[in-house]
Amino acid sequence: METDKAAHRDISYTGSLRTPVSSLSPKPLKRPRRLYLFRRYTIWCPTWVSWFFIASMSLLLAAVCFNYGEGFLAWTHRLPANVLIVEGWIGREGVHAAVTEFEHGNYKYIVSTGGLTSGRWEDEPASYAEMAAREMIRLGVPKQRIIVATAEYTESHRTFESAVAFWRALRVSNTRPEAVNVFTFGPHASRSFLVFAKVLGSEMKVGVIGWLPADYKTEPWWRSSERSRNLLEETVGYLYGVLLNSGRQSNAPETAN
Repeated sequence: METDKAAHRDISYTGSLRTPVSSLSPKPLKRPRRLYLFRRYTIWCPTWVSWFFIASMSLLLAAVCFNYGEGFLAWTHRLPANVLIVEGWIGREGVHAAVTEFEHGNYKYIVSTGGLTSGRWEDEPASYAEMAAREMIRLGVPKQRIIVATAEYTESHRTFESAVAFWRALRVSNTRPEAVNVFTFGPHASRSFLVFAKVLGSEMKVGVIGWLPADYKTEPWWRSSERSRNLLEETVGYLYGVLLNSGRQSNAPETAN
């Protein structure tokens, strides 16, 4: 009996010294770190219903822009104002139409605005504002009712600089109108209204008159390279002005150059 118990104790003792099974199992090898250029993510993608809705809205928007985009840009919103602003770069025919508007409207002053020409064909750059003023005088507008507002810095933001020049000309002439109308070339009307309203909106109401030559709409715009270019440029310029303020940090005329 004692021999059996001793053997049992030996067995128990040796059993307590057994190495655990987990320590005998092989350890997983660590893989060296690699530089991955891509990583897998789970993303949400539109269903075919969503794609159909997106395509339908895109086609609808394109159709609206195709048919009504030019009309939206070349809009007219005439106010009962006593000052008419004319952007001189619209040319002689446009100035003639502006003088007709001035004579038939209840205006007290007509203001010619504009920057300098490129100077590529002239010995010195000329002022669009001064050229338009001379044409107005030739057409019979009294000189004392004409205000010339020449924008000197027109390398960029030409419409903004014209609005600032007009604001400064009003200060010099001590004129404080309650409302003004901007007379400009048709597709540029929306952008002119946007810029002049930002510069002058806190002091006076701003209206706009989008003038078009008599033969401008003799055919659809997509058949004319000039009208297509004007529509594209003015659309981009208008969106740039609405979304990003045309890259300007401020619209205050006091802080302009």
